[in-house]
Amino acid sequence: MGRIAGVTAAETRERLLHAAAEVFARRGYEGTRVTDIASTARVSNGALYAHFASKAELLVAALRAHGPRLLADLLAADPDRPVMDLLVAAGRRLPRLAKSSLIAEALVTARRDEDVARPTRDYVGERANWLTELVRVAQSRGELDSAVSPDALAHFCLLLAMGSALITPEMHTVDDEEWTALLTRVGAAFAPADTTAQREAPK
Repeated sequence: MGRIAGVTAAETRERLLHAAAEVFARRGYEGTRVTDIASTARVSNGALYAHFASKAELLVAALRAHGPRLLADLLAADPDRPVMDLLVAAGRRLPRLAKSSLIAEALVTARRDEDVARPTRDYVGERANWLTELVRVAQSRGELDSAVSPDALAHFCLLLAMGSALITPEMHTVDDEEWTALLTRVGAAFAPADTTAQREAPK
């Protein structure tokens, strides 16, 4: 089974990424063979290796292409919405959207497989840098306290998002209203100092 007639290299790559996301989610990283992904994509092993050097590279490429993009999608839908509102909105959905099996597979496998650890570190670093820049933009607009470390807040958000991929609702769940109330209180702690003072001043 080789390349499908009339299918471009870009389309073949996309087929492989879709197939990888599906097979990794179903069988896990260690239970997946390269031949499983190639078969699901209906291409040869050679066609797969023409695009990806290894199973580890394919895992992280699938994560980049089909991994969770909740915050980015919310931002794209409403770019003028305050960043903390976006972060809280994304956080509210985390317990219900714990379907991020790709990131869970990458994080767990990276602890014992250096071939997976290297590209996973790169991926996590990219997400951290994106979040850090988002925080800096919010601080420049006066939406977030400038005293808050952008790196630390980005790290905090990563811990919540990626931890939710590991602690699924089947393992533990929380009431939606209580979770939202907690996130709202945490988010308020990052407001500019003068805004907090105005909110807490006696009427």
